[in-house]
Parts: sequence; structure tokens; C-alpha cells
Amino acid sequence: MSRRLLAIRAIVLLTAVLGLNYVIWRWLFSVNWVAWWVAVPLVLAETYSLVDSLLFGLGMWRLKERGAAPAPDPDLTVDVFIATYNEPIELVMRTARAAKAIRYPHETWVLDDGNRPDMREAAEAEGIRWITRSADWAGMPRHAKAGNLNNALLSTEGEFFLILDADQVPHPDILDKTLGYFNDEKMAIVQTPQFFENVPESDPLGSQAPLFYGPIQQGKDGWNAAFFCGSNAVIRREALMQLGVSRYVGEVEVGVHRALRAARAVLRSARRDLAPDQQEVRGALDRILAEIRQARRALGQGEPLFDVTYAFQRRVAEIRRELVTADLTALQSDLAAIAELEGIADDPDVALGTVDEDVLQQLAHRDWSPLGAVETVQALVNAVDVDRGGEAQAVMPLATISVTEDMATCMRLHALGWRSAYHDETLADGLAPEDLATMLTQRLRWAQGTVQVMFRENPLVQKGLTLAQRLMYFATMWSYMSGFAALVYIAAPIIYLTFGVLPVQALSTDFFARLVPFLVVNQLLFIVVAAGRPTWRGQQYSLALFPVWIKSFTTAFGNVFLGRSLDFAVTPKTKSAEGGRTRWDLVRPQLWAMALLAVAALVGIVRVAVGQAPVFGTVFNVVWVIFDLAVFSVIIQAARYRGFEPTPSEVPEGAAGEPHEGAA
Repeated sequence: MSRRLLAIRAIVLLTAVLGLNYVIWRWLFSVNWVAWWVAVPLVLAETYSLVDSLLFGLGMWRLKERGAAPAPDPDLTVDVFIATYNEPIELVMRTARAAKAIRYPHETWVLDDGNRPDMREAAEAEGIRWITRSADWAGMPRHAKAGNLNNALLSTEGEFFLILDADQVPHPDILDKTLGYFNDEKMAIVQTPQFFENVPESDPLGSQAPLFYGPIQQGKDGWNAAFFCGSNAVIRREALMQLGVSRYVGEVEVGVHRALRAARAVLRSARRDLAPDQQEVRGALDRILAEIRQARRALGQGEPLFDVTYAFQRRVAEIRRELVTADLTALQSDLAAIAELEGIADDPDVALGTVDEDVLQQLAHRDWSPLGAVETVQALVNAVDVDRGGEAQAVMPLATISVTEDMATCMRLHALGWRSAYHDETLADGLAPEDLATMLTQRLRWAQGTVQVMFRENPLVQKGLTLAQRLMYFATMWSYMSGFAALVYIAAPIIYLTFGVLPVQALSTDFFARLVPFLVVNQLLFIVVAAGRPTWRGQQYSLALFPVWIKSFTTAFGNVFLGRSLDFAVTPKTKSAEGGRTRWDLVRPQLWAMALLAVAALVGIVRVAVGQAPVFGTVFNVVWVIFDLAVFSVIIQAARYRGFEPTPSEVPEGAAGEPHEGAA
């Protein structure tokens, strides 16, 4: 074990002890219950921050520095995918030419989701393959980038594929330095950093993520939880196709189980209403109930799904024919309900696995005639959408449950027992947002996608993941809830300085003796794990973008639980049309927060001057305000940013003194 890792573990332990000591003491002895309306939110925010710190420390506990990968097998087949929708053609071609020049033998593909004839012409003129969606996608859900990639997966054959965004220009040795990891037959994904060449050293938009594309991913890698980030990653096709097939079978199986449960309830209801002299009918219903038990038992033992459902349907059909002559008179009252259910089976846009549970409950508790019950059972099982008629492809290897396909896909692969690796070396140069509006669009989409995954497939309850993997995925999702804590951290000093309401019982020596060491050691942990990488900008934006984080949470909640639309926006690769003016409207909540903080500080100073407030408490909160204003100052820089103007030292190699496409 290296000295650095030993130092990190010592600081992690110290941070955990000091943090727990402070927060437990706050809950037990320090909350000012008289002012509970501000005291409780503050201690909850502090508890949130402690959990965030503990999850970060857990990741750093096994920080993994891999070094160089082994030499790859020279005979692997590789596809390079360049995903594009509406980006400028020359920008895409710059990436495509670089991809074609990758040294390891491969096939280069432009995945043109915009189906542009001029894009096709430009690609094919330089010997680069072009592909767009097949006709099967017409009128079907498109699933944005995930759908584009899923379409390409079923039209290509390479054992491995490298995914690149349209602006991510690969280095010639990107495959030479990553394919060797796949000597491990259980390796599914190798992720490399996303680095942006059009970012000045000051990085006013916080585009570079040196902490995430470094220690955080390395820490997750130590727990086999480094995850796919959408671009600059090499993926094993076998792993992804296994995932697609297993998800497909799993979803169909869920539908079958739901159908069998509802069918059992229908039959039991019909059986209770039988007259004593209907022994023949009772026997027929009992036979079908036995068939349901047998089908569920066979599924539980892992027998092929299609064999089980086919055999069950055949046996139910035989019993149905036996009952036809015995129950024609009672059948009329059931026809409407059966027709409605068969309409579900015939509707290509509806699968039984997605039918509302209330509908199935209503069917199960309706008064059925015996033959009507049998007809219903057959319709229920037939309604399982084995062909997934509501989708362009039955098999969707990349996850389509959120506006970002990457995290959910990788989490599912880990749950199947596959491994991932993070190679900490820049092997592609991309383009970052050139203005505030574009940056906010990008960050909101990332956050929305992550929160959607948390709501739909919370890693804490996913089978197949280790405990550490669950926590590593959850740590990323948890971090996007910081917007609510930020509101409290902004409001607390304002309330104290303006109204004198203290959320703690006293600003005592005991309070500072617990708080200050925790804050100092926590910052020391960041410094040590960063190893010289700049982290301040990332810390600023984690607080300064609190409106974005809150919006991501509320909109994702509305989408997942309330069925509201969540519009997908491709991150523009050039400046917005309004990039020439300062967009203060985009950061109005932050400007209001800064104004309120500044006014509160002045009010607090005046209150001290007239003897209405204690000096010490006011000084402490004014320092807090100054820190918040220093954090929010990045918003001023971002709003005034006019795009990348490279200095001679920042001109990309080979650019002959000219900025690349999309630069200002």
C-alpha cells in the first residue's frame, strides 16, 4: 500500500470520527428547538453534508491508480461510434477523421441521428461509414442518444466499440492504451477522462472536472464501480448484448408473473360462485389453477420463459374448448370486459407489464362466469408483450430509463457480475460549453438523468451489486440533492443577521471545538486526494448551481411519478445565439441570494453598532456570508464569459495558432 493511500485512509477515519462527533452532538445537545423552523433544517443540512463526506471518504478508501494497461490482443475487432444529431458537419468530421486515424485496426462509424444527406456525403467521401436509424424506429420512442447507439449495435459486428461524442477528438493511441484491459474476460467497460481543450485556465464555467475525472473515478474503480460517462469509453459488445437480452427476458417475465397472479385471482373468484351441481366446471377451473401453479413453479426453476407460456396457453385453450358448450348463456355478461382486455393484447403500444395494477385488480375481483374466467385467463397471458411491439427493437442494450444512458447501463452491467476500469489518462480532446446558457443546459440534463435513475432503479436495492457498489452509485445520486442543503446554508446567516434568530442553542466553545476541526480535516482530505488538481471551482459550483440541482430533482420526480414530460436537449457544441450578451436572467436566483446575503451582513453590522446584537455571533455569521459570496462569485464570471480566447500556451497542438471549430 502506498504512503499516499495510507495518509488518505488516516484522514478519512479522522474525518468520519470528527464529523459523527459533531453531528450527533448537534442533534442531542445543540438544536435550538424554540426556533425549530430554522434549527431543524440546518441540522438536517449538516447531516446531509456529513453523509456526503462519509460517502466521499468511502470512495477514497480504495483509490486505485492503475498505470499502463497490458498490451492488447492484436486481432480484436473494434467499431468506433461517433454519435451525432445536429452538430455542425465540419465539427463531426474533425472527430471522424481523427477516429479513422486511430492506429489500432478498426471500423469508424458516424451515427447520424439527424439523418442528414450532407453528413452522409461528407463521411462517405472520406471512407467513413455512416448509419442512421432503421425504418423500424418510425413512430416509436426514440430514446435520444441511447436509441441511436442501440440502433447501431444491431447493425454492426465489432467485438468492442469505442463511443465518442461528436466533439471528442480521439488520440491515435486511444485503443492501444485501453483494449489491454479486456484481457480480463469479465471486463465490460473502460472509461477514460473527458478533457476539454477550449477551456481557459480560470475555467469560469467549471467545465473541467479534475476531481471527478481523477480521484472520484479512481476511488469508485477500487470498488469495481467506476462508471460509464457517455463518451470516451470502450465497451465489450458481448457484455452489453447480454445485458440487453437479460433485461428483455426479465421485463417479459415480470409481465408473465403479473398475468398469472391476476389469472389465479380471476379463477378463484369464479370458482366461489359455482353452484354445487357444477362439479365438471369446478374440476376444469381446478385444473387451470394447477396449471398456473405449475407455470409459476417452472419459471422459478429457470425453465425457458417462452416454453412455459406456450405450454400454459395450449393447456388453457384445451380446457376452454371443453367448457364452451357448458357455459354459453352466462358468457354474454363477460364479453365487454374480455374485449377490453383483448384490446390490450392487440394494442402494439401497450404491454401487460406496464398496465396499471388497479386495472388488473378490477379484473381479478369482477364476478366472472366460468367460461368468462377461462377466456380472461387466456387473454391475460396472451397480453404479455413478448415482441415489445411498443419499441423499435425488442432488445435495448443501453438503458433508456433516463435522459442519460450511461450510469444506468453501467450499474446494470455491474449487477450482472461484469467489471469496469477507469484509465486515468486523457486520450481525447473535447469541446466544453462556450457560454452560460449552454453550460446550464448540460448540467441540468446530467442531473436529471442521474435523479431519474435514482427514482427508477435505486442502487441501494438493486440485486447483484455489492454493498460498496450500491454506495458508490448512490454517492453520485446523493450529491445532486445538495441544492436543498444549499438553500439552508444561504438562509441561516441571513435569518440570524437580520432577525437575531440563532439555530443553535449557543455559539459556545463546545460548538466551535467540534465544528472547526471537522471542517479543517474535511478540506485536508480534498487537498490530499486531489494531489495538486484544482478543486475549488468544483466546490463553488456544487453550491452556486443550487437552482439547477433543485430543478433536476423536482422535474425528474414529476417525470417518474407524475408522468410529466421531461424534454431532452442535446448540449450545443457552439455558442448560443445570445452568447454575445450577459445573461443575468439565467442566474437570477443566485443574484437574489447574493443581494440578500450582502444586505443581511450590513444589517448585522448596524445591529451590533446600536447594541442589538452580540459581536461574536455577528462576526461568525458575517464570515459565513463572505464565504458564501466568494462561492457565488463564480456566477458573475460565468455570466460575463464570452468564450475561449486561447493564449499562445493554450493553443491546441497542431492548430497553427487558430482556435478549433466552435471556439470564439
